[in-house]
Amino acid sequence: MKIVVIGGTGLIGSKLVTKLTEHGHEAVAASPNTGVNTLTGEGLAEALTGAQVVVDVSNSPSFERAAVLKFFETSTGNLLAAEAAAGVGHHVAVSIVGTERMPDNGYFAAKIAQEQLIEKSGIPFSLVHSTQFFEFARGIADEGTVDGKVHMAPVLFQPIAGDDVAKAVGRTAVGAPLNGRVEIAGPEQFRMDEFFRQALAAWGDPREVVTDPHARYFGSELSERSLVPIDDAALGTIRYLDWLGTATGK
Repeated sequence: MKIVVIGGTGLIGSKLVTKLTEHGHEAVAASPNTGVNTLTGEGLAEALTGAQVVVDVSNSPSFERAAVLKFFETSTGNLLAAEAAAGVGHHVAVSIVGTERMPDNGYFAAKIAQEQLIEKSGIPFSLVHSTQFFEFARGIADEGTVDGKVHMAPVLFQPIAGDDVAKAVGRTAVGAPLNGRVEIAGPEQFRMDEFFRQALAAWGDPREVVTDPHARYFGSELSERSLVPIDDAALGTIRYLDWLGTATGK
């Protein structure tokens, strides 16, 4: 089948395009780099011609509250309208585990708005809620750094490898629409502070990790299960230290 991947040249999108192509599908990488812009609508109609499925793994270039909300509302609105015109039968979007538990977080609020547009569109859909990607761990540590120390809350944390995300999204894309969500997470659950203590040691990063119950995660204070699935989740198979060894060639 023809599957258009919005954000298809990014971290997850590029992995997804490769996996879908390996399984015999016509996977189209759609992004501004390939002449498709969901904010302006440029190239959308052409890219979606003949597509059975659209997978949206695009992301906002800015995480500022107003900017990220505008990105997801505009991009998703344009995309859904183009899908309706093209007769696309399945819209798949990647979101985040726990969006509804932290509506005070600007990025999470924007993802909630995106999901609501999808649910009301009338197009059959599937939402893949993922925990944090291994690839973003260093960015999370940098965000939590105050005066040279990494402040992390002792809450549950269950990150997942980008390859495992792409596999799960690919399975969802070629399956029947869920008209609901599936949650995915990594195979190991940690305390967030302990994960980063181990991770920084593995990186050779000398920063001290401070256990701080009030440490903020991109502006939001976390509760015990803010970032992990509450119900059953599909678990990846790649463990963080194994992934890190492969990623760094160690």
